[in-house]
Amino acid sequence: MLDELAAALRHRPDRPAVLGSTRTGRTRIRATRGELADLADGYAVALHRHGLAAGDTLGVAVRPGPRALSVMLAAHRLGLRVAVLDPAAGPEVLTARLALARPGLIVADAAAQAVAGWARPLARRAHLALPTLAGLGPVRTVGRRLPGNAPALPPGVGQLPRPHDSDGDAVIVFTSGTTSRPRAVVHRRAGLAAGMRAVADLVGPRPDEPVLGGTFFVLVPALASGAPVALPARSPRVLARQLARLRPQASYLTPPQVRALLAEQPRLTGRFYSGSAPVSADLLGRLRRAGADQAWGVYALTEIFPAAAVEATEKAAFDADGDLVGAPLPGVRARVDADGQVLLTGANRADRYLGDEPMTWAATGDVGRLDAGRIVLAGRCKDMILRAAENIYPGLYEPALHVPGVNLAVLVGVPAGDGDERLVAVVEPVPGTPEGQLRKALAPVLARMGPARPDALLFATVPTAGRSRKPDRAATATLAATLAGATGRA
Repeated sequence: MLDELAAALRHRPDRPAVLGSTRTGRTRIRATRGELADLADGYAVALHRHGLAAGDTLGVAVRPGPRALSVMLAAHRLGLRVAVLDPAAGPEVLTARLALARPGLIVADAAAQAVAGWARPLARRAHLALPTLAGLGPVRTVGRRLPGNAPALPPGVGQLPRPHDSDGDAVIVFTSGTTSRPRAVVHRRAGLAAGMRAVADLVGPRPDEPVLGGTFFVLVPALASGAPVALPARSPRVLARQLARLRPQASYLTPPQVRALLAEQPRLTGRFYSGSAPVSADLLGRLRRAGADQAWGVYALTEIFPAAAVEATEKAAFDADGDLVGAPLPGVRARVDADGQVLLTGANRADRYLGDEPMTWAATGDVGRLDAGRIVLAGRCKDMILRAAENIYPGLYEPALHVPGVNLAVLVGVPAGDGDERLVAVVEPVPGTPEGQLRKALAPVLARMGPARPDALLFATVPTAGRSRKPDRAATATLAATLAGATGRA
């Protein structure tokens, strides 16, 4: 699909490609299709002149937008392997990841360099720790340079290098691990293409109608289909205005983005897709009530994207235990191993973890089952809570806690001595929802939980972490230990 996009951008070059928004939500064109194609060609020339060739690794720390897209397209043309870098991960983690990936060159915009500490004057004023990059590859700045930034890598002019047309490693995405053993997922070019094709088949973007989203897997299929892409505003209030003015045919937002958006009481249109963190039936229902034509929960992992999807109506009708995430998408197969963990495979599966042998099935880390061919999750393998010698999987029960008025709800274990745990439900209300109203609504839900009924029900903001703002269970357990110790209420 990246090859298709490179050719498609030259068709109707004056049409908008990447859209942004003003503070009032008005649309502004950040790049036309022709400008994006020219920028990609220019960076392909510049990277080639820098000496990078097929199979080399390029580290990329550039905010989503025209430059990030053009660098990715240039890297694809040359057959480079892109290591996606998160400067906010911290200097020790970043240094360990760079040591594992060993990029021949790192390209970063000014903002990424300031966060990472490469723009030393800015970083010192912000009291940021500075990673040691010596021996880990040269750094070049794309876009505007600020004092202290690395030398510029301007788009080149001249003979365009021939496109690389065989398979090979395409992208490295770091996930978890430690500074001594970082963990990184490697996708090959064929697998990356299959994943983006699956997104295109799921969303079905129509030409000339905008698609809103900020991830590479959303932007590329939309642009290849002839649809302009709009980067979502960071402010929920501005995002609500942006959606009202833009009226996109489809929007992809993470659950935290959706919750913040719904707090602004927006007027929505088109189809909404949400993933990268658990998506409750209530959250999808709130999107529909706000005007969305459809609301989809997308089950995806770094190792296989996308894997399954479920629409709001089907999810709301599911009344069994667990979290229904939908039937595997075409080409994706699922099974459950002897330990109850869901395993996935398909053409869009990652090839391997960096430094490991190729994988056949991707281990999701999720406990679950297959129900009439649909995947139903019971929680993370490591999230199991042991209470009174009984194993409790939070994912089996958390969906039921998302009654109207609940933003987010998680079950965590709090040490109770002798290796036992107390089970605590931490519930984050929708702003303005009275606690008494929620206690009344949750009472019958708690009564039906039987042996998994929480020892305490607490109302608090659920801590989140990571780029997708998933619930931080360790931080939530620490919070619960403090609050539950004072209340002990069920």
